[in-house]
Amino acid sequence: MLNTTAWNRLRYSLYAPIYDLVADRAFRRARKRALGAVDFQASQRVLIVGAGTGLDLPYLPRDIELHGTDLSPAMVKRFKARADRLGFDFTARTMDAEDLDYPEGYFDVVIMHLILAVMPNPERGISEAYRVLAKDGQLCVMDKFQPDNRAAGWGRRALNTVSSAIATDITRQARPLLEGAGFVIERDEPVMMGQLFRALLAHKSGAAAG
Repeated sequence: MLNTTAWNRLRYSLYAPIYDLVADRAFRRARKRALGAVDFQASQRVLIVGAGTGLDLPYLPRDIELHGTDLSPAMVKRFKARADRLGFDFTARTMDAEDLDYPEGYFDVVIMHLILAVMPNPERGISEAYRVLAKDGQLCVMDKFQPDNRAAGWGRRALNTVSSAIATDITRQARPLLEGAGFVIERDEPVMMGQLFRALLAHKSGAAAG
């Protein structure tokens, strides 16, 4: 299966100039609903993993310390321009979501929108999110997922060999990924295309829900 870090960096660099045309309007409502569930507070450290061109930014408060990372330098460049235009206090860096260059427990909120279904090793990515999230922090996920109560059939797996190379994996399951990393899911709701796209809010196991 053609789904590697190098390939993702290349293809998203190629997608960057037209990414907003494809992903902005289509996901506005889903992004807004997912982020609306987060309990944002002033001065929180917020990390967007796989930040892309910054399409989540219009739905975030301005009084946070914002960090954005993406595998593609071309995406980071566009993220910086949008964050600057919207008046954020921010840092944006080119970084692999499976190897985050941040200390443990650094962030109050980690946002992962439309990335878990893209990265080669989502278990590694979600484990990194867990590591850099504070004990009482919040994880906000929005992505396309296979239903948790059944594995993908042969037809879906066959289609996935193509879809994962050019767009996204369509066989991944949300709850096994998050719970396997140690997260407790507080909220799980469909946000787009029936049950295909879901928004989940989670916290670390052992931490009290807000």
